[in-house]
Amino acid sequence: MAVSLTPTAASEIKRIFEQQNIEDGTILRMGINGGGCSGLQYTLGFDTEYDTKLDARYECDGVPLVTRKKYALHLDGTVIDFVSGPMGNGFVINNPNYPRGGGCPGCGGH
Repeated sequence: MAVSLTPTAASEIKRIFEQQNIEDGTILRMGINGGGCSGLQYTLGFDTEYDTKLDARYECDGVPLVTRKKYALHLDGTVIDFVSGPMGNGFVINNPNYPRGGGCPGCGGH
């Protein structure tokens, strides 16, 4: 499976679906925006469109997750988690193919 959700992330997404009264058939879509020297930038959002020719669909603890097939190689093994801490709450994307950290001299590891 290219992308998966931790049980905590799946639970949070289900909570958001319920809290915002999101319509049946809505999916969680993950995308990639152009990377930079510190790695890829990811997007998460809700969508109602799914194209079997272009999209890969996964079920993670009851949450439908979709991403473009062309991203599959870049996302293989990626885990989406939800964390709470002193800096706030949010989703964290751990992609073993693109570790976080500065990739060019002078970036300072941002």
